[in-house]
Amino acid sequence: MKRFPAWTKTLLAASSAWSRRLCLSILIPTLLLVGLGWAGIARHETLARLGHGLLYRQMAWSMLGLFVLLAATWPDYRVLIRWSYPLFLLSLALLVAVYFFPPVNNARRWIRLGPIGFQPSEFAKLGYVLALACWLMYRENQRRLRGLVIPLALTLLPVLLVLREPDLGTALVFLPVFFAVVFTAGARWRDLLVLVMLGALTVPILWSQMSGEQRSRVRSLFEQTAAGQSPSDEAYHLHQAKQVMALGGVWGSWIGGEPVDDAGAYRLPEAQSDFIFCMIGERFGWPGIAAMLGLFAFLVGRGLAIAATTREPFGRLLVAGVMALFAVEVLINTGMTVGLLPVTGLSLPLVSHGGSGLIVHLLMIGLAMNVAMHPGYEMGKEPFRFVE
Repeated sequence: MKRFPAWTKTLLAASSAWSRRLCLSILIPTLLLVGLGWAGIARHETLARLGHGLLYRQMAWSMLGLFVLLAATWPDYRVLIRWSYPLFLLSLALLVAVYFFPPVNNARRWIRLGPIGFQPSEFAKLGYVLALACWLMYRENQRRLRGLVIPLALTLLPVLLVLREPDLGTALVFLPVFFAVVFTAGARWRDLLVLVMLGALTVPILWSQMSGEQRSRVRSLFEQTAAGQSPSDEAYHLHQAKQVMALGGVWGSWIGGEPVDDAGAYRLPEAQSDFIFCMIGERFGWPGIAAMLGLFAFLVGRGLAIAATTREPFGRLLVAGVMALFAVEVLINTGMTVGLLPVTGLSLPLVSHGGSGLIVHLLMIGLAMNVAMHPGYEMGKEPFRFVE
């Protein structure tokens, strides 16, 4: 009987050990959320009579993203420590590079090289979390207000670049993630409150730098139209979003059927991406919405539990930043869909159509799973801990 080389036995043993340590409590809800996204995209294409081109592309991106996720769980995540700052600088360079490419829908958010295009702002989210976690992992000066200056500067760099694209929704994500990570690193509540008050003083400056379209979307939040009224141009997206969800009813069209035959009633711009929440609500009703929000809540809660049990500081801060990012994106997207927040154009992670966002978010899930597989690392003289 032919014997296999020794290296094959080593590889098989390593693969077996790796598969046993996979964090299924993170992987399973992630896959379910991706599947819900497929259903929402398919529903949009059915209502808009577009065929299934968008769905097939999303499936292809999902397969690539799943490979990236699993690959991210294989090496020791600590190798990213030495690459955190270079990746962050690369993400900033890409945010600058978008200005050398033609705009799409009056915004410079894409880099296109032939048939391939991607959004650098999605990659910037990961680069920012890595750099922030690397900066804070063994420092203690963040427990004083002056120690938050450098982390805040790291935050404002991508925020200002993304605002100039313009992309208000993505820019809003960075600041809550900053507060979550520095708090996890030991920053005091009173220092964070001081930063919040200082930030409130800059709101007039932010308003002056916003584009006319962005300001109109904020104003439309306070001028929402009632049922039966014709919406203004600024309020059209929000009006249609609420109407599409209302047409689904409590149980959704999957059970109750379509209540109207007018295709115009279901018309919703960017339904496959920014307003995918509406498509899921229309198709599966309140049970579908509750299931999706429950999956997100479980995913974030499980991630925070991983961060709480991880003694190595870089991994702990990395997972805290990733889960804060997911939580903020879900809150902003669902809030704008139901009229509680301005329409900002922020997609729903793992669910919305789009290759850049899906692959980057699956990569971040893979890194969180990697940390869960290595919870006991200690790289300093003593374990990472909170200091009162």
